[in-house]
Amino acid sequence: MYRKIFVLASIAAIMFYACKHEVKTEVTPTDGGYPPEVSAIIMNKCATAGCHNPASYQNAGGLLLDTWDHMFNGGSNGAAVVAYAPDLSPLMYFVNTTNNNNSDLINQPTMPYNTTPLSTSEYNTLKNWIANGAPDKNGNVPFGSNPETRQKMYLACQGAGPCRLVAVIDADKKVVMRYIKIGEPGVSEVAHNIRVSPDGRYAYVGFIGGRYVEKIDTRTDSIVATADLGVTKQWSVINVAADGKSLMISDWEGSGSLAIVHTDAMTTDPLLNGFSWPHGIASNPTFDTFYVPSQYGNTLYKFTQDGTYFKTISIDGKPLTVSTIKDVTPDPHDILMLPDQSKYFLTCENTNEVRVFDAHADTLIKVMPVGIFPQELAISRTKPYILVSCQEDTSMYPLSRGSVYVFDYTTLSFVKRIDESFFQPHGVGVDDINNTFYVVSRNFDPNGPAPHHSSECGNKNGWYQVFDLTTLTPLSGRRYEVTPDPYFIDPRFKP
Repeated sequence: MYRKIFVLASIAAIMFYACKHEVKTEVTPTDGGYPPEVSAIIMNKCATAGCHNPASYQNAGGLLLDTWDHMFNGGSNGAAVVAYAPDLSPLMYFVNTTNNNNSDLINQPTMPYNTTPLSTSEYNTLKNWIANGAPDKNGNVPFGSNPETRQKMYLACQGAGPCRLVAVIDADKKVVMRYIKIGEPGVSEVAHNIRVSPDGRYAYVGFIGGRYVEKIDTRTDSIVATADLGVTKQWSVINVAADGKSLMISDWEGSGSLAIVHTDAMTTDPLLNGFSWPHGIASNPTFDTFYVPSQYGNTLYKFTQDGTYFKTISIDGKPLTVSTIKDVTPDPHDILMLPDQSKYFLTCENTNEVRVFDAHADTLIKVMPVGIFPQELAISRTKPYILVSCQEDTSMYPLSRGSVYVFDYTTLSFVKRIDESFFQPHGVGVDDINNTFYVVSRNFDPNGPAPHHSSECGNKNGWYQVFDLTTLTPLSGRRYEVTPDPYFIDPRFKP
């Protein structure tokens, strides 16, 4: 009897201490983990009652500033601080006033709200801190760990001049972690496309109105090499070989070209000419046979690099035609080849459909209706889904435009139309590793919604939203704002 009572008492004690352990909470350091000079500003003027502290932050843009780590969760509209980029960190727009630094951007309402604004010295302390990487009190830079394995999304934004940027998104926290300035100084060009190599080591950017392809090291998020394509053209879509040793880029012009770049030395072969409005690119696994649709018309080019094979395919069964007149031809924009090379898909922006072809016989299998002005195709490697962005589709939401269609590529059946608060969605990026996908809204129409904050880049910001790949629903209500005209997005690592 006594043994039984002793055992029961022991179990109760263990459960009591286990429960105590489970509810133990971590005490927030009084300095928030910030460097001393930054902590004196953030903890005393920002992470305060009624503002960005744990009790109030949900009503303050969802931005919690009580610790350095929480700062880099961002708020309802995305990142508040981007390391090394004070000019692109929204926090700096709101803590600026006409009494501080008139050369920098000011957004309303200024912060701290309804109290004494930051002094010029305090403002510059924050600005210099961010410019130096926004480290914590121990010198750790945000998102600086695990550079070899960190999953990221790379988003090319079609801004001009100093706002030609690649936004690097941390796939865990979903916020912009870095901005990479790209492009040739003094040249009017925009970053149209970005592709990450199959091994995740490098990303490649091409430019409309430029002559170079830039190579980004994804461990350091810095440009490490460029390839000179020899001539300024409308370089648009990039396709990287399965072994990462080569890439092809298309020149989107009436008398267009294709260029092949050898990525180790970043050297180029002589241009392949004789194409009309080449845009999307697909290839076989050995990267010697290519499929390139003509953006304006009904033509698909299928050819080998060595010139021994060249075939033109009518995608609608009519005589081959090139036309820039609306509603005359299908106008295939993008092409996607299934991993097993059995089928390829074409978005036809004039006829609002996706055409599916047998990749061996080059014969039409099915026409799948979609929304207005279909653009990009993205594929999941863990779910049987192909996603299609329809940039100008009518929306059920106010101040919204566009949709995303989802199809099962094994059965070629419709799965779902996604309607959310998009505005001109274009890029779609699938992160199979985290079971998510990203939809990028360009918002370049002057009638589009006003942004949450202005940007040093002028114009209106675009944004991205993140969705669960299983449920095809938003992960949250967040719209993560980025600099103007975000266009194309690609994950670092793919299964």
